[in-house]
Parts: sequence; C-alpha cells; structure tokens
Amino acid sequence: MNDTPPAIEPFLANLCGGEITDKDYVGYFMNEHGEEMVFAQRRGEKTARLWHSDADWELYRVGDHSIRADGELKGMITVAGLIINREEATWLASCLAASCHLRAGRP
Repeated sequence: MNDTPPAIEPFLANLCGGEITDKDYVGYFMNEHGEEMVFAQRRGEKTARLWHSDADWELYRVGDHSIRADGELKGMITVAGLIINREEATWLASCLAASCHLRAGRP
C-alpha cells in the first residue's frame, strides 16, 4: 500500500488547462457560487498565474500590487482586470503572501 497522497498539481492543471508542476506553489479556491480559482507561482517568476472558472479559465498574470479596490463601482475589487469578490481577494492575497519567497527566487 502506498501512503503517498496523489499529487494535486496534475489535477489542477487538468482543471484549468494550465501548466502546473510540483515545482509550483499552488492554491485552489471555490467561492459560494461554486466557481473555482487556481493559483500557481513558479520559482523565480515575477508574477504568478491565476485562472478563474467564471472567466472560462483564461490565464491572468498577478503580483503583489494586482489586487485593486478602485473599480468603477464603489467597493468593486479587481485583479488584472478580473472582477472578484472579497473572499476571493482574501484567498488570492494569502496565496501571494505565501509564495513571495518564490518570486524572489529563494528556496
């Protein structure tokens, strides 16, 4: 019997159609509407990759200053032009904080 859990990276790559390996920091989130988000940060890259099921899994490049709370409507939060809600923004900010050492190329 193998006690090693299956790797999540291939599952998430298949879900969003992106390239994700075990070398990436990855995060997954599902909002209250059942919409899914996938985050992947590769060591040494200045930006992370973000996919959102409600945006047809389009790839968005995100970084530390990507989350904006100054949209056209009061209280609108955007990231790289994608409208997100507060819970999604909180999750994304956590992913960015947790992976910041990878952007700097540190182990």
